[in-house]
Amino acid sequence: MKYANVCNYFGGGFEAFDGPHLDVLSPLDGAVLSRTPLSSTAVLDAAATAADAAFPEWSGRTIKERSQVFYNYRSLLQRDFEHLANLVHEENGKTLDEGRAEVAKAIEITEFACSLPQMTAGEVLEVSAGVECRVQQTPLGIVASITPFNFPAMVPHWTIPIALCLGNCLILKPSEQTPLTAGHTAQLLQEAGLPAGVFSVIQGDKRIVEAICEHPRIAAISFVGSTPVAKQVYVRATARLKRVLALGGAKNHLIVLPDADVASAAANIVDSMAGCAGQRCMAAASMLAVGDVQNIIDEICQAARRMIPGKNLGAVISQAAMQRIEGYIGEAEQEGATLLVDGRGARPAGCENGFYVGATVLDHVRPEMKIAREEVFGPVLSIIHVQNQEQALALENASPYGNAATVYTQNGQTASEIVRRASAGMIGVNVGVPVPREPFGFGGWNDSRFGVGDITGKSSIGFWTQSKKITTRWS
Repeated sequence: MKYANVCNYFGGGFEAFDGPHLDVLSPLDGAVLSRTPLSSTAVLDAAATAADAAFPEWSGRTIKERSQVFYNYRSLLQRDFEHLANLVHEENGKTLDEGRAEVAKAIEITEFACSLPQMTAGEVLEVSAGVECRVQQTPLGIVASITPFNFPAMVPHWTIPIALCLGNCLILKPSEQTPLTAGHTAQLLQEAGLPAGVFSVIQGDKRIVEAICEHPRIAAISFVGSTPVAKQVYVRATARLKRVLALGGAKNHLIVLPDADVASAAANIVDSMAGCAGQRCMAAASMLAVGDVQNIIDEICQAARRMIPGKNLGAVISQAAMQRIEGYIGEAEQEGATLLVDGRGARPAGCENGFYVGATVLDHVRPEMKIAREEVFGPVLSIIHVQNQEQALALENASPYGNAATVYTQNGQTASEIVRRASAGMIGVNVGVPVPREPFGFGGWNDSRFGVGDITGKSSIGFWTQSKKITTRWS
């Protein structure tokens, strides 16, 4: 075991848990990295008590004072950049370069949080003679963030710096499959000067998620994960009158037209499909081939074969995930799909016990097939042939999801029409992973999001605060 047992963090210190633990396996080679606690609800209560004690002083600071902690924290993220990237690589299985990209994104969001003093200045207006109205944003209190395994550094930072800089106290519940990065995050925030109790990390399984949804002192929850669980969290927590933003899964469509740039489109599509081993809600899932695009399909297959598991293609999170993804591929083949590139059975030398699926391309997938309807969450591209742009849009808009959609074309008018009509919250034009950069917010539509607003960017301010309106008259 490379690392000591994972501890919970609350009240300004790390606490071992005297109870059941779960092995943390590295997807790279199947080795046990550490053991993480399956915490009890009493640990969550202790974190909430510590947050209650810390909230008055932390929220009483000016936002400029709070932002100074995150200037310090940004420097520490840069100092420990390689260590954090390697932690992500080891516990998630993505490539080291992908780990570095994830930490870079965490730094970018922290920089956005440092700008919040300028973005929350409020409004003031003299509404009549001697009468002034103004608005200020105030924190909610204790809030929580429940995050998934696929981005153990980036996704927690969608909430941590923003919610804390705005004056809240936050409890993070990371995935039990990737708990190590969260522990180091807590250590760096403490070093940056964050007061004890303001930030907590509670490790555990779904029992802690359920407890967070029901905890009487937690005012708001952000969640990122699969759509079925996002729905459950949203329903359970809103029934307790909590504010909730729950981001779910996706089935993203790439509309490829014959006039697309062949080399650029093919490389970009494969990067979208296989990057992070396809374990991201912005990954390419279904390619809608409009008319004759065989030259692009041929180039996609060549690019997919250059994705080598264990080198430029990372592992999937677990053996169960590997088996599930390979099951989708086998079932699609049995239903009549044509297997152009088969990624099953990948066993990189020296990592034979790891969990790998190679880049896979399936052609002649039909819309009614399971692989065309459900989120695979692996490096698999399904190609569905359509006759024209209208059919492509009809299929895209028929999906219950609405995270992302992309069009590949050289025609600006065609691109504008698809951008206007596609039912998704994030649209790409010749961009396979259309993730907005700060200050533009991340958030999908339909069954990819439950709640209002985006989890990052300007609209996140409204989620983590409430507005106080003050009217003043002096005689």
